[in-house]
Amino acid sequence: MKRNEQIDIRRDLAVAGAFSFLCCCARACLIPFLTLYFRQLGLTPAMTGIVMGTKHLVALAWSPVASLLSKHYDKRRAVINASLVCSAAAALALLLVPLQAVRPQVAGCNRSDPSGGPTQSLGGGGLPGSVAPSMASSARTQTTNAITPPFHSGTLPGTKSSPNHHDHSHAQLPPLNATVVVEDGAREPTVGAAVVHRPAPSSGAPVRSKRSEEEAEQEEAEQEEKRFTFLGSLKALDPQHQLFFLILVIVAAWELAAAPLEGTADDGLYEYLDSADASDRHGGPAVWGLLGAACGVGGAGLLVSRLSCVVAGGLPRSAAHFFCYAAVAAAALPVAARLPLHLDRKRDRAGGLLKAARLVRGSPRALLCAATALLVGVASSAVDNFLLWQMQDHGSGELHMGLSLAAALLSRAAFPPLAPRVSKLLSPGRVLAAAAACLGVQCFYYSFLWGPWAAAPAQALSCFSGGALWWAVGRQCEDVATPGAERSVRRLYGALALQLGSGLGSFAGGFVAQRFGLAWLFRGAALGVLAWCACLPLLQFKAPRQRRINYSRLLAADASEASDTESEQERDWLEKAMDDDRSRNNNNNNNGRRVNH
Repeated sequence: MKRNEQIDIRRDLAVAGAFSFLCCCARACLIPFLTLYFRQLGLTPAMTGIVMGTKHLVALAWSPVASLLSKHYDKRRAVINASLVCSAAAALALLLVPLQAVRPQVAGCNRSDPSGGPTQSLGGGGLPGSVAPSMASSARTQTTNAITPPFHSGTLPGTKSSPNHHDHSHAQLPPLNATVVVEDGAREPTVGAAVVHRPAPSSGAPVRSKRSEEEAEQEEAEQEEKRFTFLGSLKALDPQHQLFFLILVIVAAWELAAAPLEGTADDGLYEYLDSADASDRHGGPAVWGLLGAACGVGGAGLLVSRLSCVVAGGLPRSAAHFFCYAAVAAAALPVAARLPLHLDRKRDRAGGLLKAARLVRGSPRALLCAATALLVGVASSAVDNFLLWQMQDHGSGELHMGLSLAAALLSRAAFPPLAPRVSKLLSPGRVLAAAAACLGVQCFYYSFLWGPWAAAPAQALSCFSGGALWWAVGRQCEDVATPGAERSVRRLYGALALQLGSGLGSFAGGFVAQRFGLAWLFRGAALGVLAWCACLPLLQFKAPRQRRINYSRLLAADASEASDTESEQERDWLEKAMDDDRSRNNNNNNNGRRVNH
């Protein structure tokens, strides 16, 4: 951006808001429903937790590195465009995973979820996603065991004839509607009283026919295994684990492509607004992001609920989430071409993060806030990964899921207008504890769902468990940060909660859900959060308070605003100093006159 260009802040913020709306809408079309698709493929809760935890940890490590590289080489716009295209392609690559490799947990439509059949409960001993035996093999085995052809005595080694049985020159006639065995081992039923007489087979013929049948079955099984093998290097594993490793690789590559998008665009926009002395308006596009996410998750749920069980190409209807993600990401490309970006090489993001870590480490209250953010991230991962599983087990469909999640996002977006009133009633520390407690209440409520719409009432608490939580974290950032470091401290808290905490919670939550069930996963998360909230006010009371003056706000304020908002204490201090100086001068003058007299 050149200095002599005319800057229209309102227009640029509208473009940034539209870009944030589209990006968050694209992610919300797919990300909340991703674990549901993994369940349909046949992954166990532990496998799903590992995949989602890896996704968060890849974003934690790669996002700052990619942002630094794009800034160093001045390729921010190219990185944003490439991230949109490559992430959409990587998401569509998940649809290439053949569903026949591992039989999906759900195979037909029912009233609760037309995309799949009846789901299995995780509370019992059985695990969803286990590999089912082949139907053809089972039918073949049952047919072989049910049909026992009659033989003459001595036709098979080890067979014993009846004592009353005598050797005859002709074969013994089978009963009516029975089966007889021909020379090649095939069976054909008799019709009525008509019996087909065949020459009696030799003693070795049945053995050879049975052996040839076993060889044919073995050859067929080998061909089926070769056909369903995905990874050449993992041929020794069963198809379910092959599917797991394939999905893990695709999701990691997808996150490598998608992680630089948000950080790179946010850095460029902030530096652009800061160069125009309008950095205080940087938080505006975040509200549009919440609205876009609500539209994406609600619209995708409504669309998929109206589709038939199978869409074009034999894909399940849940594949529509992937196509919606790719379509909205493609729609964001023209907006990305007009996104306001600026490059300020004087800013060092790596140094800012290190400085933010030192500031947080040096403040006891900031450390308590960081621990709360980390714990909230761990508990939120249980909701993000397995809430839809719990809803599906209680009859919820895509429509119920999408509208419930949209209500949670809209309630979060409704908190900023309430923030001034809340700040008058509660301090930021108490708001932080209350917001975390609301999340614990939500988790406890989710463990007792009873119907398709049962999760909807608890979404109203997201106004405090999400909106109030991040408002309190922002106020903590203002208290602990030095001038110019507020954004780095806020980014550090976001990485602790959204990436590190969610990653660790995904790993642990998957194993807990597989071992104890979904209900106990939510109850354990609720107990952990509520126990911490009970101790947090006492720890905050014991911790010393260290507040720093935010000089960057004073410098960014207008001269007129500064004069209007100047405190009476500062005026009194200046007037008092001037009065003291005048009185001191007058006393000196009076003393001089007395001496002269």
